[in-house]
Amino acid sequence: MAKIICKGVEKTYEDGTKLAVVAKDFQHLYEDDIILSDYKGKLTELYKTVSGVGEIEFLTVKDKNGNRAYRRSVTMMLQCALGDILPEGANLIVEHSLGQGYFCTIKDGAQLTKTQIETLKNKMHSLVEKDIPLKKYSIKTSQARELFSSYNMTNKEQLLKYRTSSNINVYDLDGCVDYFYGYMAYSTGVLKYFDIIPYEHGFMLLFPDPKDPKKVAGFEPRPKLFSVLQEAIDFGDTMRVPTVGALNEALAHGRAQEIILSQEAIMERQIGDLAASIASNSKIKFVMMAGPSSSGKTTFSHKLSAHLRALGCVPHPIPLDDYYLNRDQMPLDEFGEKDFESIEGLDIEQFNDDMSRLLAGERVELPTFNFKTGKREYNGKYMQLGADDILVIEGIHGLNERMSSSLPSECKYKIYLSALTQLSIDEHNPLSTTDGRLIRRIVRDARTRGTSAANTIAMWDSVRRGEEKNIFPFQEKADYMFNSALVYEMAVLKLYAMPQLYAIEPSHPMYMEAKRLIKLLDYFLPMAPDDIPNNSLIREFIGGSCLNV
Repeated sequence: MAKIICKGVEKTYEDGTKLAVVAKDFQHLYEDDIILSDYKGKLTELYKTVSGVGEIEFLTVKDKNGNRAYRRSVTMMLQCALGDILPEGANLIVEHSLGQGYFCTIKDGAQLTKTQIETLKNKMHSLVEKDIPLKKYSIKTSQARELFSSYNMTNKEQLLKYRTSSNINVYDLDGCVDYFYGYMAYSTGVLKYFDIIPYEHGFMLLFPDPKDPKKVAGFEPRPKLFSVLQEAIDFGDTMRVPTVGALNEALAHGRAQEIILSQEAIMERQIGDLAASIASNSKIKFVMMAGPSSSGKTTFSHKLSAHLRALGCVPHPIPLDDYYLNRDQMPLDEFGEKDFESIEGLDIEQFNDDMSRLLAGERVELPTFNFKTGKREYNGKYMQLGADDILVIEGIHGLNERMSSSLPSECKYKIYLSALTQLSIDEHNPLSTTDGRLIRRIVRDARTRGTSAANTIAMWDSVRRGEEKNIFPFQEKADYMFNSALVYEMAVLKLYAMPQLYAIEPSHPMYMEAKRLIKLLDYFLPMAPDDIPNNSLIREFIGGSCLNV
């Protein structure tokens, strides 16, 4: 017999009982539908069985792993339903995430009518009502490639060409077979909350908000972000590397240097064009820049400053961190800890006063924050704006209008910076930009701060909460969005991140997340960094930059 302990409650089952059966017995302890389980310290799908004695924690959409599984499972349900209303081979393409949803298109450019969308939603709701299991089984990788080729899923076929394992796991939903990166829900019965709405040249597949799982999240169009994401996809297509499989193919055929040089050239051109736009407007004196963690803000600011100098401007970096309140004045977060990410932790009044005086032509002494003493200091750092001077101001609140409310809008130019990957894993698995930034940070922090991958992963949820609160709400206020992702970077980061991730022991709380990232990086062929220029943005993370980063 197997003994299960969940939230202090013990129950006994015959060995071999499915976790799906166990989940029903404990469902009353959870507000939301159970999607996955953490059984004996391991992320486990509900088709698995119990044995011996073990503690279990069930996961819902409120948990990040439960949320990921929910999204994948609804995506498969969508693909399954599409097969009933579209011609054979007209497959779903999940382009990228946008808000609490995926922007999707149909392969070969077909567009769904409003009637087709309503029919599609009805078919999906019908699948939910039937509560059909998502069956998982293993097949030969070579067999899977042939299968997906017959389904016209060429991206999956190409991806699997570079899988080293002889077998892979696939899922079957009512005769629809697919391959997904990550775990899935046990059956369609828990996939109750979703919506589909037309958007641009495709449609949005909307999911529940993790904070309110019984309600589909509302959709707020983000035209600027959407435009940059589409440009990233277009660039991947232009370089003939829109997917991980295509990148692997390019590397296997010796195109690494070509891809590096082309990517670096287009990034330099974009920064040069941006600098020219700023320099052409003599009213602009304040370039306000913000972006989430590991977006490459330091390298970008150096590159932008270099281009501005080449155009006759005199840029001066101003970190908003220098306007921190003294540590004993910092506000506290909901856990009673000092909140260094809150805008209330900055001396907004002093910043606006200093910048306004500079704009008026006065000579101003600017502060420097001493992170060792936790106090703001004045050490004779004087500044007076000349005709060609431009302040490049960087900080997480750079786009928040409160931060610079006293400055005339015509004197400010706001830039949002993020790493928005050009790649997809395959047709139905977009590559998470958040995962890309996390892997960047793991590599950089180990090199520059001696921080272990486990510690970086452990703090990531807190970092993400700060971004959701302080950065993302203001991204559409930017005058310009810059995409700092490099199409080849994951192949390079793999060399540095994998050893650090493998160092996390199975008993460590961060092991499950490390294992997930290892599986992600395993899709990529490795690429040596030898041909990467020493001023490349990726050098901020892997080292070897000629810039002071």
